[in-house]
Order: sequence, then C-alpha cells, then structure tokens
Amino acid sequence: MRFTIFSHVEHLKSGDEYFAYEPYVREMNIWLKYVDEVEIVAPLKLKKKPKIEISYQHSSLHFTRVALINFLSLPNAFISFLKLPLLCFKIFKAMSRADHIHIRCPGNIGLLACMVQVFFPKKPKTAKYAGNWDPNAKQPRSYKFQKWILNNTFLTRNIQVLVYGTWAGQSANIVSFFTASFSETEKKDFKKDFSVPHKFVFVGTLSEGKRPLFASRIIQELYNTGKQVELDIYGDGVLKESLAQYIASGKLARVVKLHGNRPLNEIKEAYQKSHFIILPSRSEGWPKALAEGMFYGCIPIATPVSCIPWMLDYGKRGILIGEELKSAVSIVKSHIESKEKLKSVSAAARIWSQEYTLEKFETEIKRILET
Repeated sequence: MRFTIFSHVEHLKSGDEYFAYEPYVREMNIWLKYVDEVEIVAPLKLKKKPKIEISYQHSSLHFTRVALINFLSLPNAFISFLKLPLLCFKIFKAMSRADHIHIRCPGNIGLLACMVQVFFPKKPKTAKYAGNWDPNAKQPRSYKFQKWILNNTFLTRNIQVLVYGTWAGQSANIVSFFTASFSETEKKDFKKDFSVPHKFVFVGTLSEGKRPLFASRIIQELYNTGKQVELDIYGDGVLKESLAQYIASGKLARVVKLHGNRPLNEIKEAYQKSHFIILPSRSEGWPKALAEGMFYGCIPIATPVSCIPWMLDYGKRGILIGEELKSAVSIVKSHIESKEKLKSVSAAARIWSQEYTLEKFETEIKRILET
C-alpha cells in the first residue's frame, strides 16, 4: 500500500531523514507500521536544524515539497493565490499515485486536499481532524468549510474522518476517535498526597489560544489570597517574552516558572510531581496535555470547549472553569480546600486516561487501515 499524507505541518530535512513536530510524528509512525510505502506532501525547510522535532521511521519514504501558504495579510494572500495552481496540481498527482489518501486537518494544505480528493471517490481515505469538531464553535470559515466537505457523503466518499467527541449532524463519514501518549507498561496507581504547596503544570504552545497568561493570573490570584501554589510552564511560542515580563513585574519568579520546550521524559517527571494540569484554552481538539496529566493522576483544570466536558465527565474527574478570572479563581479555590475530594477526582481522572494507551490506539489504527 502506498500511503500518502497531506499536511500543513512544516518539515525539516537532515541527511536522508525528514523531521517534524514530535507529537505529530510519533502518531504518524504508528500509522506507518502498517503500510508498504509512504509519500508525504507538505512544506519543507532545508536550513533549520531539528530541535524538538523527531524523524519518520519507514524504509520507503518519499517527500513531495509544496509551498507554504497563508492568507493572513494582503501581500501573503496575493503570493499564496499565485501558488495555488501548482500546489493543486502536485496534490492531484500525489493522490493519483496513492493507494490510500490521508489528510491532516484543519490547515491550508488539508483544505486543498479536501477539495481535490473529490476527484478520487473510489480511493480509500482517512482524514484526521485535529481541531474542534463542535458545529457551534466559533471558527474561521476555512475550518468550517473543511468540516462541511468532509461530512458531505456526496462529495467525500470512501472515507473515515477521525474526530474528537460525538456531535449532532455527524454523517456516516465521521468516526469518533481519541489519541494516546503512553503505553500499557507505564500504567500505575499514581496517588497524589495533595500536600502544600499545590503544584500546577501548564504544557502547550505559548499562544493566545492556549492562554498561558490566564493560567498564570489564576495562580497569582490564588497566591495573593494566601494559598501555597506553584506553576511550572512547559512550551514555547509568541507569548514567551510577555510571560517573562509578567512574571518579573509581578515578582512571581518563585511561584511561576518558565521551562521552555523540554523532552517528553522531563514532561513525564513534571506530571508525576504536579497535582493539577491547567489548560484554559479557547479552542481544542483532543487536548493531549490534559489526557497526559490525567494519566499521572493530575486533576485537569480546563475550559468547556470541544470534547473537554466529556473528558472531565462534566466535573467528576476535573475542574471546568469559564473565561472570567474571578469566577475561575473561586472555582479552583473551592476545590483545593478539600483534600479528600481532590484525591477522588484525581483517581477518577487517572482511571479514565489510562484506558487510552498507545496499544489501544495502534489497534484502532490498524483496524481503520484494514477496513
């Protein structure tokens, strides 16, 4: 089987190997165990050296470089528009060569691939929609269009679209799915003692969407009311400098610490030492950091977007907060004042998350490819 991936993820080349964002490649390497030949259709950088990126693992891998496009400004939109004919042609040719078409969404390359795949109704396809599938979510029109065309059984045929959560209006194309980070062998009864200081951890991109500053403000407010709390932030992004300035101006260096991007083994250690995993995002697909923290018994604190309310069993295995700071602080504060309740919520979170292991994920991937 020639398995062809269409992705907006920027790739790097070092020697004969191709690298990309670690969580994405770790997942794709599981898919690639069950295919004979791979073609990746994606943007490529040639100069940057891999840092936290990892390489694909396959003996027969081909790469088709396509242009990186965006429509965030008028000049970029004009240049991207000029690139579209060649880009669509490359996608069409790659789909012609493919035995199985795999589209990663949402993203600009995924958007174009969603349109081109219409001309290949008989070829088996999968699409991984990594964003929020909630039909009522506020999203860019391009995201809504990708969801519409993937859900449309007339335009999109012979496909399994993997989404997070179960939503009204799902067609026969849609398959509710999950993701995983850890193995069956890593499952343990990670009991937390919830002694002070209460340790919080944030893992994710330092961006407006993930709201690391809001997480920091919650911790600051708890600290100002006399609570012994600490927050460790793992990740990098455009808000790194702003967060550093906020910590310095608020004299929070002993309370909030920035660690940057760190290897997975260090993140695992952080989960084991922490009591809470906090992620007050504005939008999510399957928030992997929450599920990872829950695997280690961390109590998740998150906003009720995408499938998060279901993940947290509507408050039975986590803490749901809104976007208003005062209310969020009050909710978290009321929880940390009851140690016995924290222990039961932590246990519920751990038991649920440890159901979603890499072995289960791989079994489901294999089943999908054989369908």
